[in-house]
Amino acid sequence: MTSDFDIETLAIHAGIHRSQLNEHSEPLYLTSSFVFDSAAQAAARFSGEEPGNIYSRFTNPTVTVMQERLAALEGAEACIATASGMSAILACVMGLLSAGDHVVASRSLFGSTVNLFTNILNRFKIETTFVSATDPGEWQAAINPNTRMFFLETPSNPLTEISDIAALAAIAHQNKAWLVVDNCFCTPALQQPLKLGADLVIHSATKYLDGQGRVLGGAVLGKRDLIMEGGIFGFLRTAGPTLSAFNAWVILKGLETLSIRMQAHSAHALEIAQWLEAHPNVTRVFYPGLPSHPQHRLAMQQQKTGGGIVSFEVKGGRDMAWRVVDATKLLSITANLGDTKSTLTHPATTTHGRISQEARDAAGISDGLLRIAVGLEAPVDIKTDLARGLG
Repeated sequence: MTSDFDIETLAIHAGIHRSQLNEHSEPLYLTSSFVFDSAAQAAARFSGEEPGNIYSRFTNPTVTVMQERLAALEGAEACIATASGMSAILACVMGLLSAGDHVVASRSLFGSTVNLFTNILNRFKIETTFVSATDPGEWQAAINPNTRMFFLETPSNPLTEISDIAALAAIAHQNKAWLVVDNCFCTPALQQPLKLGADLVIHSATKYLDGQGRVLGGAVLGKRDLIMEGGIFGFLRTAGPTLSAFNAWVILKGLETLSIRMQAHSAHALEIAQWLEAHPNVTRVFYPGLPSHPQHRLAMQQQKTGGGIVSFEVKGGRDMAWRVVDATKLLSITANLGDTKSTLTHPATTTHGRISQEARDAAGISDGLLRIAVGLEAPVDIKTDLARGLG
């Protein structure tokens, strides 16, 4: 499908390859394997001489549609879908890096991502240096002769820090490193990192791409030579962190409404952020759409809106934060995000609870910090629910 269409159209039509039945909705291929016409065709498929489906661990028509559609939305040459967002990061790193390589990463990352780099990858002699998400000078200073990758989230989880993608891409490329950007918070509906110079984009499709908290999924997108020939597809084919056909089909249905949902999430989040900023028991609000956000101007250059995530600090530390959480009746107390239902979490004891206190302090994650993923409920009802505990 031509990329000349707007993103709203691509989100509905890209990647569709109708079968001989000429179905209107995308078919769901629940099969583990595919049958060949002959031994010669089987050999040609397995060797890569002939394109086609082989085994659903690495080739499935439904998953292919999802990959092609998401690639169209991100402006990527290729996409590999995985079982979760974390498996997408793992496939990216294991597919491209080797023992002895070095990664420079933002210290403002999702807790499981920090644990992956510090507690697992270092066992395979892949070392990581963590630096400020917002200071390109720290990235430059952290580079070693063996640096192969920059890794960041923007906006970051949970403080919504904004990294300058173009500036970091320039530094990475000057030093022959790849820039990998986790675009989970914005999605391609609000931000397209590849157009700003990133080499690869990571998604947890579990979040906004599905949009209703139904399934797990992930994806790595970028240039074909990195995705296919560079080793990421090879890792997926062999190691098997595979996205199921059913989950791919559910995510496809979510993508159809991605743009309109992200507009609504963003509008609701801005209203909630403005209300929280004026609340006497809130000491600070972190939301890129607010002029008070330290990187507000940069956010508005890179993103279409401020997104749907709002974090805020309350007076009274953990006791007050837990009181706000426990007083809610509408918001879901869960660490997931990107759902039509608003979710509320205390990062210091959940999403970032497994990293050290030192690492939390360095990332600015205080005991009084709360993160709300603003859903599609009426903002007045969300405010009423938060007010029960805030007073």
